[in-house]
Amino acid sequence: MKKIEITLYEFSELSEEAQNKAIEKLYDINIGHDWWEFTYEDAKNIGLKITSFDLDRNRHATGDFIESGLNVAESIIKEHGESTNTHKTALQYISNLKELTEKLNSAEIYGEENYGIQAKIEGEIEESEQEFLSDLLEDYSIILQRESEYLQSRESIIETIEANEYDFTEDGKIY
Repeated sequence: MKKIEITLYEFSELSEEAQNKAIEKLYDINIGHDWWEFTYEDAKNIGLKITSFDLDRNRHATGDFIESGLNVAESIIKEHGESTNTHKTALQYISNLKELTEKLNSAEIYGEENYGIQAKIEGEIEESEQEFLSDLLEDYSIILQRESEYLQSRESIIETIEANEYDFTEDGKIY
């Protein structure tokens, strides 16, 4: 029979070199699962379905509205803080839509002779909604990029290590 005794350390008890080694080995601890699901769920809650995204140099998101642009904007105003980019994007869309709707509803454009003006404004309303979708997807691509960067940061990795109370050998290997 053999008996092996191992001394284990909490992260904070490791030397700086061992801490760095542990962080390096656990670089993907926070992104090994579907880390983006919370962001996708947030988007879905406001009426936007994100279908894909990419990060870094090719940062972008793709998706579609699952509700009208106006409903999405109103949900954002209600659910997202005033300092968020999505909130600012929604306010801009609502302002544009209000202006275009007022033009469309003005008595001066109705009548057969003004049908072209009416169709033009309706086209501008559709373009405005597509621009809102594009701007909102850009906002969400930035959110996803920042979330990814945070989850891979030293700070976040240490938080996860400490929250899960991992133990390490003296050289920083997780036990």
